[in-house]
Amino acid sequence: MILPKIFTTLKTYNLEQFQRDLLAGVIVGVVALPLAIAFGIASGVTPERGLYTAILAGFLISALGGSRVQIGGPTGAFVVIIYGIVEKYGLEGLFAATFMAGVILVILGLARLGGVIKFIPFPVITGFTSGIAVIIALGQVKDFLGLEMGAVPADLVAKVTSYREHLRTFNPYALAVALFSLLILVWWPKVNRRIPSPLVALLAATAAAQLLHLPIETIGSRFGQIHANFPAPQIPSVSFQVITSLAGPAFSIAILAAVESLLSAVVADGMIGSRHRSNMELVAQGIANMVSPIFGGLPATGAIARTATNIKNGGRTPVAGIVHAVTLLLITLFFGRWVALVPMACLAAILVLVAYHMSEWRSFRSEFRAPKGDLAVLLVTFLLTVFVDLTVAIEVGMVLASFLFMARMAEVTNVSAVTRELDRENGDKYEDDPNSVRRRAIPKGVEVFEIDGPFFFGAAEQFRDTLGQVSGRPKVLIIRMRNVPSIDSTGLHVLADLSKRARHDGALLVLSDVHTQPLMALGRSDILDLIGEDNLTGNLDDALNRAREFMGLETVPPPEGAEPTVFRERKDGGP
Repeated sequence: MILPKIFTTLKTYNLEQFQRDLLAGVIVGVVALPLAIAFGIASGVTPERGLYTAILAGFLISALGGSRVQIGGPTGAFVVIIYGIVEKYGLEGLFAATFMAGVILVILGLARLGGVIKFIPFPVITGFTSGIAVIIALGQVKDFLGLEMGAVPADLVAKVTSYREHLRTFNPYALAVALFSLLILVWWPKVNRRIPSPLVALLAATAAAQLLHLPIETIGSRFGQIHANFPAPQIPSVSFQVITSLAGPAFSIAILAAVESLLSAVVADGMIGSRHRSNMELVAQGIANMVSPIFGGLPATGAIARTATNIKNGGRTPVAGIVHAVTLLLITLFFGRWVALVPMACLAAILVLVAYHMSEWRSFRSEFRAPKGDLAVLLVTFLLTVFVDLTVAIEVGMVLASFLFMARMAEVTNVSAVTRELDRENGDKYEDDPNSVRRRAIPKGVEVFEIDGPFFFGAAEQFRDTLGQVSGRPKVLIIRMRNVPSIDSTGLHVLADLSKRARHDGALLVLSDVHTQPLMALGRSDILDLIGEDNLTGNLDDALNRAREFMGLETVPPPEGAEPTVFRERKDGGP
């Protein structure tokens, strides 16, 4: 359904729920403050751009989204790709790619593809998520150790080399603040879960740095004063050539936003017992990512951790997400100048912990016990994310996962020769089947083959190999398809080639037990005319009698208990 969830929830809204949403929204807004700043800086842009994103996109995702409790904003998943785009194309390129990604998301939602996005394989998601976590963590070494160096290189090898060259410049005070902040982040939730640990760490580290006059870098010393106002709206101005080159990054942003937001919505559904509207969620994500760059913001998506925080504090409607955005706006307008005092080492500690939770190292480790194909997809996606590029990692990971799926589908599609001679080898396997070949009298010169499973391009080669086992040239070849729920273009062309070869040899091809989808596929193509409608039979007995007619033999009645002549539909009623 393409309808924002807020319209549904407000029908039964009351004062008590508003009070809960208000409290939850304020708490999530406070939690989002250091994260928005940290993600902005880690992405290679100024901290206020992270705040703009959390405010604008957070408001739109909650107001227009398909989830009751989704909290949107910048997330760690975008850090790597944003950093790469800014380094190569500048801010204008980033804004254009984000806007393009928003358009893609809206199209996906309107095309009702929200359910399809969920089918991205788990090894691919785990691989690029863990890879992003590694890159985020390595990107914080400079601020965590207080190294005196310029911009951190994007390439992993160059990054590690640069750190090693500047290691002698490390600042012990910065390291102490980072460790102090990390200790609070880990320890504080055991003391009080109502007050968010990132806020406690930020306040404590800032107070310590100011009171002790520590010689460490702060947000203000690197970026200057935080501007307490929104920039004027501006459409990104880039050339057509740059836009075409940004298609890959825009697609990556769209896929990341779709996957992370829908995963977050699924997790939230499990926590509150509701169901989100995936297509509406994609439309909302798209609109948010179209508006955000116009006001200088970054890509945004649903944030799992902030959404869970919202739920745990009583948020149950999109009003909580709207309050979260308003809270961030008020903090930016009235306390923006104090943000400049936050030590960079504290933000580095926050991001290191984010990377740790994002790494999903337990899931990563468990994949080593998975089938070798899944492990290969995981490792290739992970290594490409870390050493090459996130866009390449997603594309290659999806292609590998698709090939793996096709190989497995080919394995479950069995093509076997089931004539009298071969069927005897199966012993009692067909003894109780009234429709088995064993119960039929197969005329000499007739070969019966059975396909068990979808007949698609992955199974075509196996089909050809099995046909190659036939000695001599049969007068009639019967292909039994009672267990073939679907057929694709390659399967159709294999049957067409087989029919042409049979006709060339003066033989006959007969199909039996054809389901609805294969029957419709044959009817829409020219292959049915090639095979001939008379050679399309409802069951094996009709196929055998068609073979006898072709060979000039007398037809025989079916054995007792055999199935009637009928083209069967699938159990689910679909084509």
